[in-house]
Amino acid sequence: MVHFLQAVAPVSTEMPHGTLPLAYTFHFYLFGLIAVASALLFVTRKSPVAAVLWLVNTMFSLAALYVLLDAQFIGAIQVLVYAGAIMVVFLFVIMLLNLGRGVGGDIRAIGWKVVAGAVGIAILAQIFALTKAKTPLALTLPPGFAARQIDETGALAPIAAPLFNEYLLAFEVTSVLLLAAVVGAVVLGKQRTDAEGQNVS
Repeated sequence: MVHFLQAVAPVSTEMPHGTLPLAYTFHFYLFGLIAVASALLFVTRKSPVAAVLWLVNTMFSLAALYVLLDAQFIGAIQVLVYAGAIMVVFLFVIMLLNLGRGVGGDIRAIGWKVVAGAVGIAILAQIFALTKAKTPLALTLPPGFAARQIDETGALAPIAAPLFNEYLLAFEVTSVLLLAAVVGAVVLGKQRTDAEGQNVS
């Protein structure tokens, strides 16, 4: 992606090491700001449908960031799995339970907002502290390691190999949990429909 942007907006001299094209930097910060703003709108909406749509926008912005970081496969999976399949399941559950409208007495009162803000500030402080700390040598990859691994095994093998080997159990448990959530939503929706039918009759 960096080479593509350099080809679109060529420079007259060779760029120093560690610098990036202006178009790349602009789009990276643009999608980052869109992702943060969409996430804030997601957690502050009272309507579940509006919250899910803002979450979809966040997912698309994250996918754009992955593409800019030269991780096109992760960006595609972000759109197909999260912004596509999982968000469709969320909307299905919301509509099945008839939760499309925000109701009065939202649990996100001022006290919860203060607590959420304090937690967010604490997480940001931890992130800033970690970015300034030096990474241990044992956790540092040698220069060009990722590029050589992709050249040897392709872009999918480094992700698929650990996912379907040491992390297979966690992957399958997550799938079962999502299935259980959908089944639970169907049961709750059926119970509500039966109760409304009895009240009408």
